[in-house]
Amino acid sequence: MKPIYITRRETFNAAHKLYKADWSEQKNEEIFGKCANKNWHGHNFTLWVTVKGTPHADTGFVMNLKTLSKLVKDLVIEALDHKNLNLDVPILNDIMASTENVAIVIWNILEEPVKEAGGELAKIKLEETENNYVEYYGGKQPF
Repeated sequence: MKPIYITRRETFNAAHKLYKADWSEQKNEEIFGKCANKNWHGHNFTLWVTVKGTPHADTGFVMNLKTLSKLVKDLVIEALDHKNLNLDVPILNDIMASTENVAIVIWNILEEPVKEAGGELAKIKLEETENNYVEYYGGKQPF
């Protein structure tokens, strides 16, 4: 049987700044534009967590969506919501707080707990604005 994919959507609000201290202000502005604003900027992020698997014979579920929701809320949303991603989130220390890197960090946070709950993480989609989002399909990165 081919796998079925289920997705849970959550939202969070957070601020960040894209800036490299060893670059000049001019270079930061050239590369990162308004995202290098010295006073930070924020987004209303939308997160989709997709899990794949085969429906269990007894429940018909790939994974109980209540369980997935609790994992995402407890492990990710609680850590990121209404935070400054550069200053308030220890797991992002020393990592550029780009949407791409935040998606990878979310994958790293959720991969094992989802597996322990009987699912297999398939994709993280993180929308920064209605026009910009990233999709990440797996693998831990050496942060």
